[in-house]
Amino acid sequence: MRPASPPTGAGAIRRTVEEHLAVVLSAVTPVPSATVPLGDAIGRTLAAPVLARVDVPLFDNSAMDGYAARHEDVAAADAAHPVTVRIVADIPAGSSVDPSLGAGEAARIMTGAPVPTAATVVIPVEDTHGGFAHSQTSAIVLAAPRSEGAHIRRRGEDVRAGAEVAPAGIVVGALQATAFAASGVDRVDVRRRPRVAVISTGSELAPPGGVFARGQIPESNSILLAASCREAGADLVSVTTVTDEDAAFDAAFTHAVDDLGADLVVTSGGVSAGAYEVVRSVLSDRIDFVSVAMQPGEPQAFGRVGDALVFGLPGNPVSVAMSFEAFVRPALLALQGRSDLQRPTMRLPAATGWRTRQGRRQFLPARIDRADPTGWTVRPATAGGSGSHLAAGLAQAEAYAVVPEDVATVSAGDLVDVVLLS
Repeated sequence: MRPASPPTGAGAIRRTVEEHLAVVLSAVTPVPSATVPLGDAIGRTLAAPVLARVDVPLFDNSAMDGYAARHEDVAAADAAHPVTVRIVADIPAGSSVDPSLGAGEAARIMTGAPVPTAATVVIPVEDTHGGFAHSQTSAIVLAAPRSEGAHIRRRGEDVRAGAEVAPAGIVVGALQATAFAASGVDRVDVRRRPRVAVISTGSELAPPGGVFARGQIPESNSILLAASCREAGADLVSVTTVTDEDAAFDAAFTHAVDDLGADLVVTSGGVSAGAYEVVRSVLSDRIDFVSVAMQPGEPQAFGRVGDALVFGLPGNPVSVAMSFEAFVRPALLALQGRSDLQRPTMRLPAATGWRTRQGRRQFLPARIDRADPTGWTVRPATAGGSGSHLAAGLAQAEAYAVVPEDVATVSAGDLVDVVLLS
């Protein structure tokens, strides 16, 4: 990578990405929590650790279909010197019987069934002559268990009652819910989903499926923001598109904050220094409008109005996407009390070269070439790089590359930080 020259000129003083994110996160207070059944917890964030209510396994049980026996009775068995044991009981899964076992005695047992107190091994049915079909009264053991305790799942070997199964701050998915249920837990404390209102601004915006008059463009930002907020665990209370008229925006914003009780309002467009910047016009005395050293997405607005966090993002779709990833998504996760606010990152060599804007951290929609499983590479999602207007190229993006402010050129083979989107 070739270093960039230091920034100069009127736009040189601005917040760094880290500074703006720190301002955002310092304003976040997690939303309230509630205790809900496991089925209602999927996709939500744990507000408190989950502790096992019972031992897992709950009792010593068989890991195999076979025969529960005393180790000393079968320790010498092999194909040349088989050992015969007498069958004194049958123990299917779910049975509560606990038969006593004398010398040379065994019980037929199924996987998951409780092991008799007197038994010290389970002999797999495959290690006997003829299997279950020839063991109505006795079984011929052809191979000794490897050691005492073989094929027995011990009580509590996974987790003991009272031990932590999962910490606060993680998302409850199918695997987590399964672990909680196996630990005897049927209800957990989770954060409620943040309530989010999306407002897309612009008199040039028209529904994407219509016929466009001169000067109109398809409206896509509300689709992007609504979907991104849902993916980040939020509930949408409203999704609105308004013109660049103060009254229209003010009405939509007031409704979201005062009537719908949004925890977070995110707008697109209207935050720059132009003549029709409706978000700036209406909210300039209530939230901060700043310049952030990033490309795309330099103009940003943020603050709190009442109980709602308010984000004003630029209007071009790629700027919206990258701004959401840098600032809104971490805030939504923090509202839910997540322990990890950032997506997974890896370092990959660039498959091709591209230029960046000096003095700004570049967030570049990117594709990962996985053709060589031992040597993945990354390239821009479109030939136009990170141009903020190149919305169609987002369809190819599966990650974004992050290039530091002091780099002016990325060359093929340079290692680049790559943030995975899924």
